[in-house]
Amino acid sequence: MSLFSFTGTFRSLANYNYRLWAGGAVVSNVGTWMQRVAQDWLVLTQLTHNNASALGLVMALQFGPQMLMLPFSGFAADFFDRRKLLMGTQAAMGLLALGLGLLTVTGVVELWHVYVFAFLHGCAAALDAPARQTFVSDLVGEEDLPNAVALNSTSFNAARMVGPALAGLLIAGVGTGWAFLVNALSFGGVLASLTFLKVGELHASRRAVRAPGGFVAGFRYVWQRPDLRAILLMLFLIGTFGLNFPIFISTMAVKVFHTAAGGYGLLASMMAVGTVTGALLAAGRERPRIELLFTGAAVFAVGCTLAAVMPNYWLFGATLVMIGVSALTITNSTNSLMQLSTEPAMRGRVMAIRLAIAMGGTPIGAPIVGWVADRFGPRWALGVAAAAGVGAALVMIHYLAKHRHLRVHFGQGRIRFSMDAGDAFPLRR
Repeated sequence: MSLFSFTGTFRSLANYNYRLWAGGAVVSNVGTWMQRVAQDWLVLTQLTHNNASALGLVMALQFGPQMLMLPFSGFAADFFDRRKLLMGTQAAMGLLALGLGLLTVTGVVELWHVYVFAFLHGCAAALDAPARQTFVSDLVGEEDLPNAVALNSTSFNAARMVGPALAGLLIAGVGTGWAFLVNALSFGGVLASLTFLKVGELHASRRAVRAPGGFVAGFRYVWQRPDLRAILLMLFLIGTFGLNFPIFISTMAVKVFHTAAGGYGLLASMMAVGTVTGALLAAGRERPRIELLFTGAAVFAVGCTLAAVMPNYWLFGATLVMIGVSALTITNSTNSLMQLSTEPAMRGRVMAIRLAIAMGGTPIGAPIVGWVADRFGPRWALGVAAAAGVGAALVMIHYLAKHRHLRVHFGQGRIRFSMDAGDAFPLRR
C-alpha cells in the first residue's frame, strides 16, 4: 500500500468536504503559528527585558478561558450547528489578530494590550476548539475519524514548520505587527472552506438536548470511566507543566544561545519536524492504543531532560524533534481515544473537558515555569517539564496495572511486558 494513497495514511482526503476543510485549515494554521511566535517575541524582547514571567502571564490569560468557559463551550459544540459556530469563532479571532496587528504596526502597543487581546482570543478559542475537534466527525463519519484526527494534527504541525520561520523573517524584515496582520488574513481560508462545504453530505450526529444538569452530566460520564480519568490526569500533568514550549524555546533561544528572531523561529520549526512525524505515524495506525500514552510520556520526559543539558543551539534543536514526536503522540492519541469511545451526544462536552484540562492548566503552569526560568534559568524550567513526563508515565502504569493487569517479566535476557488486550474503545454505547 502506498504511503500517499487515499486508502492508507491520507485516506480521509478522498472525502471532498474534509479535503476542502483541510485546505482552508492549513492556510489558517500557518497564520496562527506566525502570530504565536510574533506574540512571544513582542512580549519577551520589545515590551519587556526578556521577562519570562510576563510571557507566562500572557499564556495564562490566553489559555485560562478554556477552563472558565467550560460550562458553555462543550455544550455549545453538542447543541449548536458546529459549522455556523465555527464561522463565528473564526471570524472573531481574525478580527482580534487584526486589532493587535494595527496597534503593533502603529507603534502604540503596550503590554496590557497584549494581555487583553490574549484573554479575548482565549475566549473565542475556548468556544472554537471543542466545536472544531468534534466537527471532524461531521466531515468524515466514525470509520475514518482516527485518520482524520491524525491528518488534522499533521496539517497543524506542518504549518508549525512554516509559520515560525516565516514569522522570524517577517519580524526581521518589516516588523512584528505584520505577522499579526498576515494571520488576520489567513482566517479567510477557513471561512471560505466552511462556506463552500457540501452541507448535505455532512454526517450529522445526534445533538444534545437542552436540559438542566447537562454540564454536570459530562463530568459524571467521565468520572464513571477509569480510562478517561487516567487520560485526563496525564493531560493535566503534561499540559500544565510540559506543554509550555513558547517559554522553553524562547528563553533558551534568547538567554542561553543568544539568537535573534530568525534563530527562535527556526527552533520552533525544528520542533515541528517532530510533531509532523508523530502526526504521520498516528495517521498510519488503524486504531489508537491507550498503551501508546505511556511510551509518549516516557519519551517526552527523556527528551526534555536531554534538552535541558544540551550544550549548543543545534543539539538543542535536535532534541526538540524528539520532544515533538512524543508530545504529538500524547495529544493525538488522547484526542482519538476520547472521541471514539464517547457517545456522540456527549462528545462535545467530553472534548471540552479534555481541552480545559490539557490547556486550562496553563494558567497554573505557565507562570510557575516562567518564574523558574527567570529565577533559576531556562534549563531548570525544562527540568519541570521532564518531571511532568515522569509523573504522567506513572499515572498510565498505574492504570494499566490495575485495569489491564500489566505484568513485567524477564525473558531471553531482556525485560518484557504483557497485559490484557482490553477494548480499545470501552463502554461505547
